[in-house]
Amino acid sequence: MTPVRRCRWAQSELSIRYHDEEWGVPCHDDRTLFEFLILEGAQAGLNWEIILRKRRNYHDAFDGFDPSRIAAYDRRKIRALLGNPGIVRNRLKIASAVKNAKAFLKVQDEFGSFDRYIWGFVGGKPRRNTWRVPKDVPASSAESDAMSKDLRKRGFAFVGSTICYAFMQAMGLVNDHMAGCFRGSAIAKMGQRQRK
Repeated sequence: MTPVRRCRWAQSELSIRYHDEEWGVPCHDDRTLFEFLILEGAQAGLNWEIILRKRRNYHDAFDGFDPSRIAAYDRRKIRALLGNPGIVRNRLKIASAVKNAKAFLKVQDEFGSFDRYIWGFVGGKPRRNTWRVPKDVPASSAESDAMSKDLRKRGFAFVGSTICYAFMQAMGLVNDHMAGCFRGSAIAKMGQRQRK
């Protein structure tokens, strides 16, 4: 039996499941897009495995990533979040989730959906790369630079180009599965299908 080839970063049971089921699948659901905008910002300076382990806690602590509810968080709610050991207790990151929720709602109003806005940075179609070794994968791209600049202009925080590129990889705007990884070609065949 031939062993399954996958991207090298997927090592733990949790990261393998995430890699095999979610990472790089084109996503057009606004709630999921918002979730990953928050999670990628929370991950800044940390290992993604930490965020994966805390993901369920984030979902519970941040009202299922409902941007309308998060936009209304007050000082008392932020204080409670700072005391929650199930999430990354960084004052700036928590405050940025509230700020980003408000900016997210404005983008939805302007474009009809966040999906329509964010996918515009790649012309509405996933970019497919065929990197051979992990060191070839860039930390950013021209598209993530443009996304970062525009998100900041619209009032978002924790949206540097590197964070934006990680978001693009996670949400399938770019397919960065390594050449030979079984998921890369499977996802490429999905085209524009929405993540379930």
